[in-house]
Amino acid sequence: MTHAVITGTGLYTPPHAIDNATLVASFNAWVDRENARYQEAIEDGWRQPLEHSSSEFIAKASGIQSRYVVEASGILDPDRMRPHLAPRADDALSLQAEMGLDAARQALSAAGVEPGALDTVIVACSNLQRPYPAVAVELQAALGAEGHAFDMNVACSSATFAIDQANNAIRAGSVKRVLVVSPEICSAHLNFRDRDSHFIFGDACTAVLLEADDVACAEERFDVVSTRLATRFSNAIRNNFGFLDRVTDHPVDRDPAFVSDKLFVQDGRRVFKDVCPLVASLIGEHLDAEGLAPDDLKRLWLHQANRHMNDLIARRVLGREPSLAEAPVILDRYANTSSAGSIIAFHLHRENLVAGDVGVVCSFGAGYSAGNVILRKVKA
Repeated sequence: MTHAVITGTGLYTPPHAIDNATLVASFNAWVDRENARYQEAIEDGWRQPLEHSSSEFIAKASGIQSRYVVEASGILDPDRMRPHLAPRADDALSLQAEMGLDAARQALSAAGVEPGALDTVIVACSNLQRPYPAVAVELQAALGAEGHAFDMNVACSSATFAIDQANNAIRAGSVKRVLVVSPEICSAHLNFRDRDSHFIFGDACTAVLLEADDVACAEERFDVVSTRLATRFSNAIRNNFGFLDRVTDHPVDRDPAFVSDKLFVQDGRRVFKDVCPLVASLIGEHLDAEGLAPDDLKRLWLHQANRHMNDLIARRVLGREPSLAEAPVILDRYANTSSAGSIIAFHLHRENLVAGDVGVVCSFGAGYSAGNVILRKVKA
């Protein structure tokens, strides 16, 4: 039977980096202004004062030290606190397609594949900048690729779910080459005025090329041993911003608080409690089904949302404390990049693996959703 192999990856890193101290300074300036604005209500006990954030709080809560964003000045402006992205003409390349084009070309170059050889392009990410036409079809055209393309969204698990789709299509023999691209502009759906989450997200775009093993020519390749997916409905992570907002009784353009409530919100403690055992069980059961033991794993490329979650999941899977080599961390400098996170970890931390080494790419997030991909390093 034909197997799918990963032969190339790409990573687009935005040009602007915001460290914790800079982000905190902006947030605290807004807090001071708001507290002064409502000083009388605060003194009368009708309103609680807003709390400052701090670099120490952010690092302790998440392990994040910095993040990359597509636009920084608007985020850091206390009067705005959201990216300032200029509109583009309909005929101009969209921002997500632009990010995807950069990452895609890297992946194709690494694999020695021309865009015209692609059968399918999947754009898989948490938030698409428009419902249609599909960003994937736009990217397909920009690349000069053939075949077909489509968008999909499974929140932070979008990339691994798309890899599952690509793997199944290749194994079935319907396609030979599939490009999975995850352009995450997380800064645009984050409420930078929420102390509990203003630091969580960053922006990035990844690309993964999957090929049938009988057509792949790249020297470095990873056999997709198998994939496994899981979903459990939960309201603990939510984003309600969408096209139905315009028909509600609270017009978005006249009620800033309404907009904030529609953006990313989560119950962090509940997510930690629910998701860690779900993901650890998914990985453990998947390994067992493939006749693999935890000690067979050389690498855990986990979803980069929270350092404490990754450490706990890795401990449960391995039965011991993981080393940074076994469970690499990139969220310290990239923050949570949603579906791109585990792929960034794979892209940056696989260079010392040898033929036969086994690793797991795992993502998890809103839904709840979790996607697991077992990979084995092979050579041509």
